[in-house]
Amino acid sequence: MTISELESRYTSGVYTKRPLTIVRGQGARVWSDEGREYIDCVGGQGTANVGHANAAVAQAIAEQARTLISLTEAFYNDKRAALAEKLVSISPNHANRAFLCNSGAEAIEGAIKFARFSTGRTGIVAMMRGFHGRTMGALSATWEPKYREPFLPLVPDFSHIPFDNLAKAREAITDKTAGVIVEVVQGEGGVRPASREFLQGLQALCRERGAMLIVDEVQTGFGRTGKMFASEQFGVEADLVALAKSIAGGLPMGAILIGERVKQLQPMIHGTTFGGNPLASAAALAAIDIIEKENLPARAAELGAYTMGRLQRIESPMIRQVRGMGLLIGIELKQKVQPYLQALMERGVLGLPAGMNVLRLLPPLVIEKSDLDIVVDQIEAVLTGRGEGEE
Repeated sequence: MTISELESRYTSGVYTKRPLTIVRGQGARVWSDEGREYIDCVGGQGTANVGHANAAVAQAIAEQARTLISLTEAFYNDKRAALAEKLVSISPNHANRAFLCNSGAEAIEGAIKFARFSTGRTGIVAMMRGFHGRTMGALSATWEPKYREPFLPLVPDFSHIPFDNLAKAREAITDKTAGVIVEVVQGEGGVRPASREFLQGLQALCRERGAMLIVDEVQTGFGRTGKMFASEQFGVEADLVALAKSIAGGLPMGAILIGERVKQLQPMIHGTTFGGNPLASAAALAAIDIIEKENLPARAAELGAYTMGRLQRIESPMIRQVRGMGLLIGIELKQKVQPYLQALMERGVLGLPAGMNVLRLLPPLVIEKSDLDIVVDQIEAVLTGRGEGEE
């Protein structure tokens, strides 16, 4: 029995799987069980910013695994304390506290709770096309009907407004609004950056009307868009910032950066067994150190601008628009993207969808420029029909 047959027999069934078994990774490349090499522009859906099997992260994990793996926040811990201090020091919102958890959805859930607790209100305003996770609170903030409808009714008092529409935001944010949740760049929603006017306007409205601004930096954090955090690009200081994905070099982890407008949280109003465990904290300290020392945000800005420039020069009637920030890039097509993802995979390039017709690239930030040239060449080939049959 093959690996894919074994996994298909016992897996839950909630994932659509590609006909490819990946068994090893290094930097921005991965290898199949058959030994074929691929350039990885999936990047663990944004978790591999420092690259696969990063030696410094692996060393930190190994050392901590031999020391102490798990410890709840009923006790103090050296690695957790160091990570909380580090996160506050680099926070884009002048946070003074951090809550550590295990995933992006958990970070969103906690941010929603903290906003309601802090304001005494219940209303949450989210964005059309926004994606924030699949747990019940995060799903209530998520827009896409195919994710929501099987699980109705969801958490009450959520509403959605058009993304990047400040006039609609003025109408929606009231004295009943606990929080407004927004992505700086909508990822799953098609790689759509917000405007500076919109984000700064949301911040002003939240301050004026007593609501908490929640910025979802789960995908855009830790160098992805050309700064450590995407909100730095726009001068926005949220009250609550949700983090995850690349925070711990690929280990499951999330965090909420808590600003000064958030009410002091009381013991027992929220918690997590695994959140802030020493193993993930050690990995996160190593990953953040790499991002800073190797200046990966600047690398993402430079390589992203170069790659988008090349993509924008492709002459194909299939392309509607190329957009993004840093190494979060979307190519909006005039047809469904799935056949083109399959064609790219056959040519040794792994990409992601972002909705039905957007090809999304999320490579590790350590990717070589020469690999990005190959990626663009292969995208051009599949979108223009040139080079058919070539490897």
